[in-house]
Amino acid sequence: MTDAVDIASRSVAVPGGFPVGGRRLVVYVVFDRRGDVDDYIPLALAGLREHAARVLVVVNGKLTDQGRAALEPVSDEILVRDNEGFDIWAHKAALEHVGDALAEFDEVLLTNDTWFGPVRPYGPVFERMGERAVHFWGMTDHAREEPNPFTGKGVLPYHLQSFWIAVRREMFLSEQWASYWRELPEMPSYFDAVLKHEAMFTEHFTDRGYTADVAYPSADYPTDHPALFNPDLLMDDGCPVLKRRPFFHYPPFLDRHAVIGRQNLERVAGHGYPVAAILQNLARNVAPKTLNADAGMLEVLPDVDTSYDPGRPFRVAVFVHVASPASLKRVLGSVAVIPVDFDLFVSTVDTVSLSEIERGVAEAALPRAARREVRLTPAERGRDMSAFFIGWRDVLRSGDHDLAIKVHGRTPAKRDPNAVRYFRRYQLGNLLPSAGYVANILALFQREEGLGVVFPPPMHIGYATPGRGWHAYRERGLEITKGLGIRVPLDGVSPLAPLGGMWIARIEALRLLTDAEWSYADFIKPPGGAAVLSKVLERLVPLAAGELGFHVRTVLTPEHAAISHVALEYKVDQLSSTTPGYPVEQIQYFHRAGWMGMGGAVAITRMYMRTNHPRTMQALNPILSPAGRIARGVLRRGKAVARKVRGIPETREEQ
Repeated sequence: MTDAVDIASRSVAVPGGFPVGGRRLVVYVVFDRRGDVDDYIPLALAGLREHAARVLVVVNGKLTDQGRAALEPVSDEILVRDNEGFDIWAHKAALEHVGDALAEFDEVLLTNDTWFGPVRPYGPVFERMGERAVHFWGMTDHAREEPNPFTGKGVLPYHLQSFWIAVRREMFLSEQWASYWRELPEMPSYFDAVLKHEAMFTEHFTDRGYTADVAYPSADYPTDHPALFNPDLLMDDGCPVLKRRPFFHYPPFLDRHAVIGRQNLERVAGHGYPVAAILQNLARNVAPKTLNADAGMLEVLPDVDTSYDPGRPFRVAVFVHVASPASLKRVLGSVAVIPVDFDLFVSTVDTVSLSEIERGVAEAALPRAARREVRLTPAERGRDMSAFFIGWRDVLRSGDHDLAIKVHGRTPAKRDPNAVRYFRRYQLGNLLPSAGYVANILALFQREEGLGVVFPPPMHIGYATPGRGWHAYRERGLEITKGLGIRVPLDGVSPLAPLGGMWIARIEALRLLTDAEWSYADFIKPPGGAAVLSKVLERLVPLAAGELGFHVRTVLTPEHAAISHVALEYKVDQLSSTTPGYPVEQIQYFHRAGWMGMGGAVAITRMYMRTNHPRTMQALNPILSPAGRIARGVLRRGKAVARKVRGIPETREEQ
């Protein structure tokens, strides 16, 4: 410790508790890429207001009228600034904004929007920590770690986690406090924010004689990072905040540490916090497949109705697309199990006899079908997808229905006949297998007003979907989402989507797609193997719903869940048999090795070099055309996976 630090420590004021009737300033930082404010933020602020004399909200970036309207009732002042320097520079801006008035308070709480709460009451924590004579305190901490996971060397010091730091007047009125913020370095990257502030803030002040404490110390829990790994135990102990990160961190990493998001959400619901507010925010900001895995969003439903409330019926529209009278009969046999009244809308291509389809629809034994209508759509122009988004556009926009059930009887390619047969059985068999099963799906929509779309998980039996679910459609998907204003992140490897084009959806959740002015010409197969719009739109359904705050769930029957699990379990076992470590480490290795292509000596050599001599390969990448572009992408993915394996977030939004 330097002489200057020794002198500073001798001049530190004696710490005090939070006085009875004391005044607390809460500085709460908000960031949203859209400028909106999701529902969980007013919930957090409303509870904090009960324990604060003043609530100052700092918005990094823009703020929409909706966002301002949400913040104004739960804050005293809103400060909007450029999105620079992350939360830390927002806190600095807030302190400068308050200025000399800071002396009016006994405690300043610096916090942000990276947590949900109060999942348990704030009061007991404020009371307990208020009785302690400390200079500053945090909600949770992070144990010392060597080597530093952010740099791979040195030490990550013990520190209070910066999402919640409360500071008493004996510290925030000191010259050491003023100089810390005055000399705060610029923070252009997230790693700067961690390494130049969060990781060293605690040590900086404790080295100068200030005392720190923590409400829920990691030493009391089985891991060094309970906010990520033990949110269930924290909630059980009364912690009022639940970090967002366990619901969108890298799923194989959470799997390695047995962090079970579904059980954590059940705990949240048991404590009375509205899970809908959590899912709304996550649906808008997390890639659908990641959320589906982290939060455990798969439902295995029985054939017996267990929860549907007939006193709260939906107005249901069933959309069926067929390519022949034979397929019509097969699909309507599945539609017949729907246990509620519905309107039936059947489309077929203009190469099929309209009269035969109309006769088949009229004669079908569908006692719950109140209205029956048939329309033609152009052949080879998007088939069931164009029929839905264009052919029935007026119905979808009419407001006459709440839910849309979309199925079809188109014939897939004739290759792999067993795979084709199982695909057909899988799609309809997991949406419309029985009356009781469908009633349970409808009950999900009744129970969760934020549920937007339900569909079977993407197949992995008979089809090579895993690892390449985007196929050639991702780039066009990015273009379309940008044009529609969809800012939900796309899944990186394979999308969670109704591949095959069958789903049950809340029509409002599809509004961004149904409001788009598609034309049949848009669905013509483009030359040169370019992405077909119908295939792209299948993959965008969960993203469009998520942008509006609607989450999705996947569903399976017990039979298909058994078939899927045992097949997947065996495949994972075989894929893991030649590589040591946990699956997350095996994934890291394979990502680092990169694309194998067709194999052979050249590919094996390239994989060896990427794995063992990455710097050499990075230098050679520009001259290894056309492999260079692939290799560079692989190296980037490998580095990203390596960071995720160590639990290191990539961005401010991954805190």
